[in-house]
Amino acid sequence: MIIPIFDQVAAVIDERIQTTGFNAEQALTRDTVPVNVDAIVFWRVHDTQSAALNITDYRQAIDRVAQTSLRETIGASVLSELLSERKQADEVLRSEIARKTQDWGISVNSVEIRDVAIPVALQDAMSRQAQAQREKEARVILGSAEAAIAAKFVEAAKTYAGEPAALHLRAMNIIYETTKERGATILMPTSMVDSMSVALPAAVLSRSDAAPKLEG
Repeated sequence: MIIPIFDQVAAVIDERIQTTGFNAEQALTRDTVPVNVDAIVFWRVHDTQSAALNITDYRQAIDRVAQTSLRETIGASVLSELLSERKQADEVLRSEIARKTQDWGISVNSVEIRDVAIPVALQDAMSRQAQAQREKEARVILGSAEAAIAAKFVEAAKTYAGEPAALHLRAMNIIYETTKERGATILMPTSMVDSMSVALPAAVLSRSDAAPKLEG
């Protein structure tokens, strides 16, 4: 109760949850990368007496403490962690701000980093690095596939070495599959024809509209 003339209101304090936006421009990470970071803090006054008596302007103090804590967090983090582990950085920042403001009767509910901006030149370098990493992984996968194919070829070669007739049948099947297209022509060396027991010095296998024929 306020008695006019004798009493006056010293401060009006809102105990609802409030938000304060803050940022850090050109702050250096632990690996010396300049970044611009925007964040927001959700807080409320839980002890009005402390907020009125222990600090002159608790709203301005929250803003200053948040900016300082953000720069400290950035300086203690490497860029990759700041980009990939955003939730962890939010929690570290919340704990740091809450520790500094607890004597003012202020509770920090949460802190959210909204944006992390890095220089354009560094973005290009990171993009090239990611592309090079993907190409490296693709080459490794391709090499593994080639090794698996080579192993299958070795296994097939052993089978054909023990069964020459199987190799001849396979060769004839390949020729047939190749000449299925209309007008296809294949030139076969004499050695290949001889291996298939065809007594011709050279052979040309062509396919007409009706059926394939062998010309020498």
